[in-house]
Amino acid sequence: MDALISYFLHLTSGLAMVAAFAGIYMAVTPFHELALIRQGFVAPALSLGGAVIGFSLTVASSILHNDSYPLFMMWCGAGLTVQVVTYAVLARAFPRLPDQLAGNNVAAGATAGIVSLVVGIINAACMS
Repeated sequence: MDALISYFLHLTSGLAMVAAFAGIYMAVTPFHELALIRQGFVAPALSLGGAVIGFSLTVASSILHNDSYPLFMMWCGAGLTVQVVTYAVLARAFPRLPDQLAGNNVAAGATAGIVSLVVGIINAACMS
């Protein structure tokens, strides 16, 4: 029974962390990803999708490598911070990035998504 409880605790916490990350990430960016995605814009979907997948890899690695719930949550928080900082660095390195994403520049969206995914992969691996 303890394994089942642990499973549901980690599952619900992991999904809640991903939802919280998405909300925080969208609050940090200077445009409204969901509104643009609903209009059919691909660039912000690629950027947001890469960041969410990158963060999700960190959550998964944290579940795999931490034997305590508080440590799992701490590493999720660290992963969240790393992904938000990644966007901030990208926005500074490419000052027109927010406008390009809002303008549906697919190349910019793919680049931002790929960088976020790469950072997430490396961040997840650092926990092992």
